[in-house]
Amino acid sequence: MLLALDDDIFDAFLTPEALGRLAGQARVARAGAQDWTGHPDLAEARVVVTGWGSARLDPEVFARAPRLTALVHTAGTVKAVLDPSAWHRPGFVVSSQVEANAAPVAAHTAALVVLALRGTLGLRERYRRDRRDLFTRRGWVTDPSRGLAGRSVGILSASRIGREVIELLRPHPVQVLLYDPYVSPAEAEALGVTWVASLTELAERSDVFSIHAPWLPETEGMVDAEVLAALHDDATVVNTARGAIVDEAALVAELVTGRLNAVLDVTWPEPPADDSPLWDLDNVFLTPHVAGSLGSELAVMGGQAVDEVLRLLAGKALRHEVDPRSFAQQA
Repeated sequence: MLLALDDDIFDAFLTPEALGRLAGQARVARAGAQDWTGHPDLAEARVVVTGWGSARLDPEVFARAPRLTALVHTAGTVKAVLDPSAWHRPGFVVSSQVEANAAPVAAHTAALVVLALRGTLGLRERYRRDRRDLFTRRGWVTDPSRGLAGRSVGILSASRIGREVIELLRPHPVQVLLYDPYVSPAEAEALGVTWVASLTELAERSDVFSIHAPWLPETEGMVDAEVLAALHDDATVVNTARGAIVDEAALVAELVTGRLNAVLDVTWPEPPADDSPLWDLDNVFLTPHVAGSLGSELAVMGGQAVDEVLRLLAGKALRHEVDPRSFAQQA
């Protein structure tokens, strides 16, 4: 098997303990993320393990890898590393550790939704600016627009992460609304959320509007000026999905007026342009795409990928196999 991860991330994903579990199971060759497609052992490789920045497995590479039967991705989406033509090879399987990556994204998002509802993020900026004046006035304590009780959180898309956020919000006294054109009212009820019929209605009824749709051609720019205009004053847009799902020019136009707030882990372009107002607005909480796995969480994905490789070698079914029938609709 080829381990096609660059040196700067290799040890974080594939720890000595994880690699030790591969010892004696197969001949392992290490290759760079970009140069694995030209590795001298490619023709003999049965499995390639990829990660962030790995070169794409396309028809040309397939032609040079006649024995390749599996791609195991240590990260989430495989679209950057896998050409759809791969599904035409009989018996070829793909594993993605998207579920392991979903947990930290959901935890990050749910925490920020709670902080946004309580007004904590904006208070931090005001406290830094006003200092003692803010502390002594304390009018924000009785402000009915702060707090969790009786507030509403709109979830755009019952994706894997969207569903995990719903679960994490369940203990809190908030109403969770859901818009997803593929989810019926009955399915929404089973999830314990309130179904809404349109994206605009979701915006109208949300104190916090949290985006969890995949970035696809049909979702690009779906949170447009009309949707943003439907949000009530002082509502917060939370985006930990992909920046391109939002019409960023329309969002910035709302934000510079101070009418809305935003918690943005992703933007489009990413990072924002040097002169983007997003850098300096007090009503924007901007982070550099950190909601996904980081630090110690990377080893969880790498360890899960090794588990998948061991299943393949033992002739067992993958636990995290990518379904080619839904590949086009996946993030």
